[in-house]
This record gives sequence, structure tokens and C-alpha cells, in this order.
Amino acid sequence: MSQSFQKTWETYVSSWKADSLEEKTALFEASLDTNCHYRDPLSTAKGWDELAGYMNAFHQQIPGGHFVTTWFLAHNQRSIAKWEMRNAQEVVLGEGISYGEYNDQGKLLTMTGFFETPEA
Repeated sequence: MSQSFQKTWETYVSSWKADSLEEKTALFEASLDTNCHYRDPLSTAKGWDELAGYMNAFHQQIPGGHFVTTWFLAHNQRSIAKWEMRNAQEVVLGEGISYGEYNDQGKLLTMTGFFETPEA
């Protein structure tokens, strides 16, 4: 079952790189519960529309920005992943850890990212 969670996770991760709303929506349909909840130190988003909006804002700040999973473990409908944030040229800009929870259909219900933020 861990492999199916990892496939779902990677589909979700690829949605961060998708350019169009249509592509994001297709990836969301394959990997996310419609009532998903995303959280990180900078923002929260409930549902596909808010998450897509947050992803678009991310791309305005970092054109071509995306994430690459470097380590993944899952059990009991939960996962943890280490990742790198990269720009369009594949330069690593940061790293973090994310925690996911999956619904009974194996789609992500919650995604919580942890990473260092600049001191205010």
C-alpha cells in the first residue's frame, strides 16, 4: 500500500509544477480529496480552488518553481516526505518535510509542509 500512497504523493507534487489550471485540475482529480486541506508556515488552503490559487502565487514568486521528493515513507493512511524546492533551472532553493493523510480511497486529505521561514 505504501507504493500507492507514494504514487498519489508524486502526482500531487507534480501539480505544483503544472502550468495550466486544466493540468492542475487533472492532477488534483487523481490525487486529492475535493475537501483537502493544505497547511504550511506561510499559508493555509481549503479545497482545490484555494490550493490552485496558492500554487499560482508561488509561481509568480518563483517562475518554474517545483518540488522534488527525496525520501518517502507511508503507513496507516499517513505519509512523511522530505523534499527540495527547486527553480526552473533545477537549482535547490530550500528543503523541507511534509506530512500527508489519505482518505479511504487513497487520495490526500491533508498536506502539511514544514520548512524554515525568514526571520521577521
